[in-house]
Amino acid sequence: MSLHFKCLPTELDEDQLTDYLNLVQQEHNTPSESYFKFTIYGLRLLFKIEGIKPIDMGLPSIKKDKKLPVVLSKEEMWRLLQAPDLLKHKILIGLLYGCGLRCFESRNVRLRDLDFDRKMLHVYQGKGKKDRYVPLSEHLIRGLKKYISAEKPEDWLFNGQPLENRKGGDFDSRYSQKGVQWAVSQAAKKADISKHVNVHTLRHTYATHLLEDGTDIVTLKGLLGHESIETTMIYLHVAQSGRVKPFSPLDTLFSACSPNGK
Repeated sequence: MSLHFKCLPTELDEDQLTDYLNLVQQEHNTPSESYFKFTIYGLRLLFKIEGIKPIDMGLPSIKKDKKLPVVLSKEEMWRLLQAPDLLKHKILIGLLYGCGLRCFESRNVRLRDLDFDRKMLHVYQGKGKKDRYVPLSEHLIRGLKKYISAEKPEDWLFNGQPLENRKGGDFDSRYSQKGVQWAVSQAAKKADISKHVNVHTLRHTYATHLLEDGTDIVTLKGLLGHESIETTMIYLHVAQSGRVKPFSPLDTLFSACSPNGK
């Protein structure tokens, strides 16, 4: 940019900046190209350092790519739950899927957050520092009681290594983020699931399965702890719910026209 205009970027007026960004767009096809993105990010950082508000310079915002979440089928989810050898990992995956927890929320579960009588889990200080309650399945409660009896956790539900054995990372005895991620990825491999599975995949699957089982979108928003209903609406694009489930016209074509209907 400095070479193009032969001056410092902070000396440019709004028209010059707009012309340059349009030139970058034309040379790189779309504003989603990495070069265009990094140009804007660099300019925003420079203006922030110089105390210039980006909006004053007419910098465009970058739209995030809208990708649909990866969701497991119920058969795949069942295989994933059966895959771990350790009871701890079985319960962890059951909690991530059965309660729709984020990774850090699963690590933050304390024994006092489990209400077996009311069959509820208190998700304390979730994203946005908001609390919420989510239902606990009777199946999960049985597993949790077995796990607690065997492992005897004292505070955090999922303990990690003792502090004296930890090298960096969290300065407490919670199960580490890498530990949670590893447990899920190893279970996915053992379950022979070809989809890309990470911890958040289980939350996506939780939301989608609830919609398919009849939960309304407003209730789902509360269970997920979303700030906006628009965030929850993305699951309507992947859930196979409603009076008529989505299908391919090839199915009805073959049924109507093929001699044997196949």
